[in-house]
Amino acid sequence: MPSITPLPTTRLHATFDPTRIPWEDSRAIPLPRNGNSRKNPFQPRAMQALDLALQIRTAGYNIYLSGEADLGRSYMLLSYLRPQARKAPTPPDLVYVQNFADPDRPTLLALPAGQGKKFKQSLKETLENVGKELARRFEATTYVKQRAKLVDQFQNVRIGLLHKMNSVAVHKGFNLDMDENGGLTLYPLVEGKRLSEEEFERLDNTVRLNLKRRGDSLVQAMAGFMRQLNKAEESFHDNERDLERQAMGQVLDALLTPAQQRILKACPVPELADYFAALREDILKNTESFLPRDGMPGQPGGEGHALPPMENIFYRYEVNLLVDNSGQSGAPIVVEDHPTAINLLGCVERESEMGALVTDFTLIKAGSLHKANGGFLVLHIEDLLQHPNAWEGLLRALRSNQARIEDTGDTPDTAIRTKGITPEPLALDLKVVLIGGEELYETLLVNDDRFAKLFRIKAHMADVTERNAENIRIYLSQIARIIEENKLRPFDRTALAWLVDLGSHLCEDQRRLSLKFPLLRELMIEAAALAEMRQLPLVSAAILEEAYAARTYRANLVEEIFMEEYDREMIKVRTSGSAVGQVNGLSVTWHGDFEFGLPHRISCTVGVGHEGIIDLEREAELGGPIHTKAMMILKSYLTDLFARKKPLVLSGSLYFEQSYAGIEGDSASGAELVALLSALADVPVRLDLAFTGAVSHSGQIMAVGGVTRKIEGFYKVCARHGLTGSQGVIIPRDNVDHLMLAPDVLTAVEKKQFAIYPVRRIEEALTLLTGLPAGRRRKNGGFTSGSLYDLADRRLERLGDYAQNAFRRPRKS
Repeated sequence: MPSITPLPTTRLHATFDPTRIPWEDSRAIPLPRNGNSRKNPFQPRAMQALDLALQIRTAGYNIYLSGEADLGRSYMLLSYLRPQARKAPTPPDLVYVQNFADPDRPTLLALPAGQGKKFKQSLKETLENVGKELARRFEATTYVKQRAKLVDQFQNVRIGLLHKMNSVAVHKGFNLDMDENGGLTLYPLVEGKRLSEEEFERLDNTVRLNLKRRGDSLVQAMAGFMRQLNKAEESFHDNERDLERQAMGQVLDALLTPAQQRILKACPVPELADYFAALREDILKNTESFLPRDGMPGQPGGEGHALPPMENIFYRYEVNLLVDNSGQSGAPIVVEDHPTAINLLGCVERESEMGALVTDFTLIKAGSLHKANGGFLVLHIEDLLQHPNAWEGLLRALRSNQARIEDTGDTPDTAIRTKGITPEPLALDLKVVLIGGEELYETLLVNDDRFAKLFRIKAHMADVTERNAENIRIYLSQIARIIEENKLRPFDRTALAWLVDLGSHLCEDQRRLSLKFPLLRELMIEAAALAEMRQLPLVSAAILEEAYAARTYRANLVEEIFMEEYDREMIKVRTSGSAVGQVNGLSVTWHGDFEFGLPHRISCTVGVGHEGIIDLEREAELGGPIHTKAMMILKSYLTDLFARKKPLVLSGSLYFEQSYAGIEGDSASGAELVALLSALADVPVRLDLAFTGAVSHSGQIMAVGGVTRKIEGFYKVCARHGLTGSQGVIIPRDNVDHLMLAPDVLTAVEKKQFAIYPVRRIEEALTLLTGLPAGRRRKNGGFTSGSLYDLADRRLERLGDYAQNAFRRPRKS
């Protein structure tokens, strides 16, 4: 087997040469044009989906924008939508008005953009002028004379009837009297004298009864006169109302009709013409509501009841401007960042009146769904799912293609509900864009059949792109855009090259660039602040490196605590010497958003028995399913290697020392196999090397995640214990392109104080760790003499023999 040589520093980090940048600093880099937002080369899949969605007007073709949180999803989406929205027509204003035929079902009108506000103001001013003009006309000489004539006619008829009634009463021996309120009373006459109530009570019983019978007979005789009097009064009121309506009609002809013509000319909406017709009819029916009324005729000096003030009557003539698009140019883009049911779907508010909750069409409030109609509604699915009523309401609206403003649903179905209104629904014409992660997309797809039917377009954003010359040029233009938008100090060539390398570092791939521009932006802002503090005209790579170190320092307290425990040997990890059945494995730990690598000792013990290999992590319920699967693969590998002609008879245990949390993943399976073979062959393993890599059934070492962090974690422990020049890390060769190691590790490798060894098979790792060749299988089923496999195979034979004959052999005294 050829010797395994460590990787040179050039393979440990992708470095972009600043001299390849054709610009002196970021100020000279041409910014991406807004018109090219639809041709984003980094997101071709998402761009194609968005293009298609905007071309389809059929219901159900809404969009789910899928991608990780740090990809700038909202920024990319809005950059794409704004040019499209500017070219689209501006949607109409939406207003609710009184439905005079059915007040519980307010009418929704769609008026040309900007006309809703004008319509509301014009109608308000017109009705105010109608009230003023009507009051003036009621005081005019012509109206006063006409009304006085009606009053005189009524009074003449009334007085004539009262005279007739009084004559009949006198003839029957009674006197007719009228009180201040127009009430009629009969008083008996005895010897020409009118009796009072006291005098009447003092009369003889027989006289009183006789007078009462005569009075009752007189009342019946006067019934005809009373009917004539009531009929005359009703006729007077009818004539008076006709006179008022005639005056109101003249006022409406003079004021409302011209305003109506102007509004209908600007808003040629058939429903609006119907509304004006109904409005005019209702005003004529309620003319008395516009002015307080005087006392009833025939009541000199008396005052009638005052009607409610105008503001309590005029609400039905108001205009509820639900959505005002007067300031909108093109289609609206509404980003609802707090999608409660009320904010998203609208609501009908209520007011307390005399201890009761009442409502009317003026209390209807629009939701984001109404404001975005004719354009785009953008929602974050994580926020939306926090409000189940909002999510259900949105799906119902999209399924019916109508936005209904209803009660929010907070009241239980069994509760007593107050009387409400049912506003006319809005026909929807918009695109809803949900922004979220891939996991939520799959969850909704599986658990909600409506979701797949309503969000048929999936725009999936990539998180990395190829690191080639063309993409680097576009990458730099995006960096220049960030600098321009955030008003940062210019970045020189070295800083721009450093940011390109950071793009590879973020995705841990030398051949890729991370598209998580928000993460780059954060570091750029911090570096620019450092440059400003030091009054530097340009941001350089050194400033960026310092900002990155400061950012790491703010977040790595937990890592530092671990390193102190390695220093004090609270965590037992050796970085020199050797031991049987022990290997330094590597893991990755997250604390918040900070990722760091830590070494762990993996140990194995082997003895006689039939239990086989026991995974203590699984037995203690600390191992996850992937780790358990890796252990099963390891056992399968041993079975294929050593159990072709004999059974595996042993009792062994594998475990992570000083591991108190759950363990998941298969990246330690290679190190666990080394520890097991070391324990079987009784061959020591180098502890100045750490090993990460997953092993397959055939012994191949497969790629694992977080390899850069793992190497840096072991290097830090070695550096604290003292670099010996023999220390290093064994990694899968497939992971070489994923290395983006820190400068201090690169320096140590350059000085040959630390090494990175790539391996393809477990045999290569075994040779590095034990110094022995792994061995090859012979025709007789054995292995190369003196090899690691040979020693392990012989030990297994002995273990099998001990297990079979341990209690048959005589003990030595």
